[in-house]
Amino acid sequence: MNQIKNKIMKKTLLIIVLALMAGTELFAQATATATATATIIAPITLANDDDMNFGNLAVNANPGTVLLSAGEVPTRTAGGGVTLSVATPGTVTSAKFTVGGAANFTYAITLPVGATTIDDNDSHTMTVDTWTSLPSGTGTIGVGGTQDLYVGATLNVAGSQTPGIYVSDTPFSVTVNYN
Repeated sequence: MNQIKNKIMKKTLLIIVLALMAGTELFAQATATATATATIIAPITLANDDDMNFGNLAVNANPGTVLLSAGEVPTRTAGGGVTLSVATPGTVTSAKFTVGGAANFTYAITLPVGATTIDDNDSHTMTVDTWTSLPSGTGTIGVGGTQDLYVGATLNVAGSQTPGIYVSDTPFSVTVNYN
């Protein structure tokens, strides 16, 4: 009879131990919750405000260049056979764009890679290349949701370039993207 009691007691203890272990596993689990959030920001925009204009210039028999800086009040620097008209400079402007979007966000600026051809509608051409911008490379949209972006470049003038008004048939492209 003691053997039967011992067996019953061992089985009972085993059942109690297993029950306690099963209970321990249940208490080892924990659950928490979280929310999902997304913020939609204003899309980035780019609007042309002013076209690029190198102003009035003269050229002798030697080829030359005009470097137009990027800025609200651009400067011109002539090289080679080009002379800048000081008395009547004409309209001198960097291309100006307004970047719009989410305040305080940064954006990357992509300028043209190659040259843009400008012509006088009579088969005479010049090229514009070596693009620069202000800000350069990356900009930050202001608190009001905009920033001015200026683009300058270099005008390549042939020796004895034919007088006339030269305009690009195809506009050049500037691209901005949020960083």
